[in-house]
Amino acid sequence: MARYDGPEFVFVPLGGVGEIGMNFALYGYGRPDAREWIIVDCGVTFPDDKLPGVDLVMPDIRFVEENIANLKGIVITHAHEDHYGALLDLWPRLKAPCWMTPFTAGLLEAKRQGEQGAPKVPVKIYRAGDTFTVGPFSIEAITVTHSIPEPIALAITTPAGTVIHTGDWKLDPTPELGAPTDEARLKALGDAGVLALVCDSTNALREGESPSEQAVGATLRTLIAEAKGRVAVTTFSSNVARVRLIAEAARDTGKQCIVMGRSLKRVIDVSTDLGFMDGLPPFASEDEFNLIDRNRLVIICTGSQGEPLAALAKLSREELKTVQMTPGDTVIFSSRTIPGNEKAILEIKNRLIDLGIKVIEDSDALVHVSGHPRRAELKRMYEWTRPAIGVPVHGEAAHLVAQGSLMATSGIKDVAQVRNGDMLRLAPGAAEIIDQVPYGRIYKDGKLLGDDQAMGIRDRRRLSFAGHVAVNVVFDDRLELAGEPDLVAIGVAAADASGEPLEDLMVDAVVGAIDSIPRQRRKDEALIEEAVRRAVRGAATEAWGKKPLVTVFVTR
Repeated sequence: MARYDGPEFVFVPLGGVGEIGMNFALYGYGRPDAREWIIVDCGVTFPDDKLPGVDLVMPDIRFVEENIANLKGIVITHAHEDHYGALLDLWPRLKAPCWMTPFTAGLLEAKRQGEQGAPKVPVKIYRAGDTFTVGPFSIEAITVTHSIPEPIALAITTPAGTVIHTGDWKLDPTPELGAPTDEARLKALGDAGVLALVCDSTNALREGESPSEQAVGATLRTLIAEAKGRVAVTTFSSNVARVRLIAEAARDTGKQCIVMGRSLKRVIDVSTDLGFMDGLPPFASEDEFNLIDRNRLVIICTGSQGEPLAALAKLSREELKTVQMTPGDTVIFSSRTIPGNEKAILEIKNRLIDLGIKVIEDSDALVHVSGHPRRAELKRMYEWTRPAIGVPVHGEAAHLVAQGSLMATSGIKDVAQVRNGDMLRLAPGAAEIIDQVPYGRIYKDGKLLGDDQAMGIRDRRRLSFAGHVAVNVVFDDRLELAGEPDLVAIGVAAADASGEPLEDLMVDAVVGAIDSIPRQRRKDEALIEEAVRRAVRGAATEAWGKKPLVTVFVTR
C-alpha cells in the first residue's frame, strides 16, 4: 500500500489513556511532514508510595518539543488538576498561547501567585458557546455538566471533519451551578455529521445514570440538620457546587460555616469573584471557632483523600490550636476514594472514630455523586452525536474496553482502541493507528523536572527498601590498609539474628575483600571499589537478606 502524503487529521494521547489522570491530548492536521498541532488539556497525576519524595507526575512531552515550531496552542477544558495541573510547569517548554474559561484562568493565576518563580502564561478567555480558531482548527466550546464550574466539551473542526472531545462530563438536569449539558447543540452537531467522538470512559463499567447533585444536596441538608454537635464535611476543593450545597444546607438549618484548607480557600476566593457564591452568608474565620455554638457549626475542609497535611488529617491528630473536634461531632466524607488513597483515608477515619466522632461516607448515605457518565448517559451521547468513529479515553484499560464494547453495540461502526503514544489517523479513510510517538512520565521533584533516572527516583526507591552504606578505605604508601575502613550505614538493620552488629560484619567483609587482592593490583581504584561494594552487599545479604546501596571511597 502506497504511503499517503495528503493532509490527515490525527489524534495522539500522551496521557490519560490507559490510566486515570494526567490527561494530555494532541490533535494534528496537515501533511505528515508539516502537521500543525494543538494540545487539549495538560494534566498531572499524583505520586504513590513507589515514588518517594516526588511531588507531581506529568506526561513526557518530548514529541511535542520535537514539533514545537508547529504547535499552535493549548486548550484547557476545565480546571481539575488532572486536566490543567501541569501547565505552569510545562508551559516554559511549550511557550504556546492558552485558551481557557474564566474560572480556569482565575485558578491558574491564583496558583501562579502561590508558586515562586511560576511563569506568566498568556491566556485567552473563551466561554461556552464561543467559537475560536487555533491554527487550522476551528474550535467550538459546548456546555457540559461536571463537578467543577465551567466544564467544556470541544467540537474541533478541520477540512477533514469534526471531532467532539467531551472532556469530563455527565448528564445532570438540575446542576447546582451552570447549565445542563447542551443536548440541543450536540444533536445539531450530530445532524451536521461528526467524524469522531473522543469520550470520557471513567464510569463505563457502571450501569444506569449518575444521580443529580441536587440529590446530594438534599441528603447533606438532612444530615446537617439532624446532627448533634459540630459537623465537618470534606470534599474535593474544586467541587464548587458541592461547597455551595454545604453552605446552603448550613444556612437553611441556621448554622454557620468555617472553611479550612488553603486550596479550598483559593477556590472559594476565585468562585466568589466570579459570582458562584452569590446569595450565601459570609464564611466565618477559624479564629471565630470558639465564638460559635457547638451545635451551630459546620466546617468545610480539605483532606478527603487522606492527605497528611490537609485540614481533616490535622483535626484527626488534634494538631490545631484554634479548631478541634470532640466526641459526638460528625465528619462527612462527601467524596469518592481515588484508588491508591484507601490506606491514608482509613487511617484518618480510624483516628476520628477513636476520638468518638461519627463518620459518614458514601456507602452510608448519598453524600457524593460522580462527575462522569454511566452507561445510560454514554448511550445518549452516542445517540445525539452519531459519530463515525468512537474513541474511548480517560480511563484505565478496563474502562476503555468497556466503553469500546458499548460503542460497538450502540451502532458506532468504527471503534478505535488507543493507548498513550498511539497516533490515530481519524481521516481520511477508516480510523487507523499509523505511528507510535515517544511518551512516558516525568516528575516534579522539588524545583526540578526530569525522568526517574535524572531525579534519582530509582535509587531512592532502593534506598527506601534497603538503606545505604558508605565505606571509606584508606591505603598507605605500601598499598596496605591504613587502619580499619570507615563505614556508615543508614536505614540498615542494626544487628543480625544472633545480635552481631551488622556494621562490624560489613567492615570485616571489606577487610577480607581487600586482603584477597594482590598488593600490586590495589592501584586499580575501580577494582577496589567493586570488590568492596560486592563484599558489603554480600555480608548484608547473608546476615539480613537485603542488599543496600553501597558507595565506596578510596583514599591514598
